[in-house]
Amino acid sequence: MKNLFFLLFIVLFLNTLNSQTNNVKNILEEYNYSTDSFFVGGTLTKFQLNTEVENIFLKEFNYLTPANSFKQTVIHPKPDIWRWERYDSFINFANENNLILRVHGPISPQASKWVKDDSRTKEELSLILEEFFTELCKKVNIEKSVKWMDVVNETILRNGSWFAEKPGVDKWENPWTQIGINEDGFPKYIVKAFEIANKHATNIKLVYNHNGGMEKVMWEKIMETITYLKSKGLRVDAIGWQAHLRTNSLSNEDLQYLDFLIDWAHKNNLEFHITELNLWVKEETPNLDSIQTVQAELYKKIMDKMISKKNNGVVALNFWGIKDTKGPSKLNKNILSIYDQSLEPNPALNAVKKSLKSK
Repeated sequence: MKNLFFLLFIVLFLNTLNSQTNNVKNILEEYNYSTDSFFVGGTLTKFQLNTEVENIFLKEFNYLTPANSFKQTVIHPKPDIWRWERYDSFINFANENNLILRVHGPISPQASKWVKDDSRTKEELSLILEEFFTELCKKVNIEKSVKWMDVVNETILRNGSWFAEKPGVDKWENPWTQIGINEDGFPKYIVKAFEIANKHATNIKLVYNHNGGMEKVMWEKIMETITYLKSKGLRVDAIGWQAHLRTNSLSNEDLQYLDFLIDWAHKNNLEFHITELNLWVKEETPNLDSIQTVQAELYKKIMDKMISKKNNGVVALNFWGIKDTKGPSKLNKNILSIYDQSLEPNPALNAVKKSLKSK
């Protein structure tokens, strides 16, 4: 009987030890991934702090993106109102837990509703941009936990045209484009945002972030824009891809182009970040086993690609969301992340860990 209790104790001890060591941050350490050039992290919302999701995050990662809490919609929701409470919560959380942080608070379509009012003139929009982004840059520049900041986001549509304003107050429009196009054919707001970041965020690496798939015409314009910014003496440190995958994402052609993009970034002294990785599923009641298998295969392809580039330059991957959620629209009924809604790990997370161990 004593031997049986002893064996049970050993089994429980080993299971506990495995659960503590078989997490992403410990795998990275055990398998000698560079702490300077290979990063894997996740996203938390303000409402997940002090919950079990926070505990899962801290178990798995030491690289954090605070979801949407640093965007203008949260920090500067009205002309005379500034709210830094969420900002402070995340900065304190990062400092207390020795985390590195990427600020996702760019000049982007996620602007405050009052900014999108059609009565705004070009001059007003330019002043609003400068006021908000200068304040954000000055604050993050003195934070020891902040390593990166998205400067602009979603600047170009999939067809290669500039993401612009729309009539009325549309939730998904980019009001900043109407500030104007400069003599070289580039939106003035993009140049202005990087000028502000270069001046006031000297301690932070600056990311040109973008959404979409592997549309060549879109990425060619992004690469052209980054090259232009650098030619004007402006610092751009990284290119970011928001990888909101669909079940048909990452064909062989897509993977070849992703390979090209990462190589292009490294050859041009840029880091390459996958800033938002999740899977969007249109079906309201999908076959979960089938979808999870697809997700695991997609995530493995992504991680294998990142690992293959780790000796060429900095690569970073951020899982957008920790747990599965219901999407906000008919287009995205289910959004899969690395843990399900019961906070059990999805097969995709195990696939990622397997890839990390088999580098």
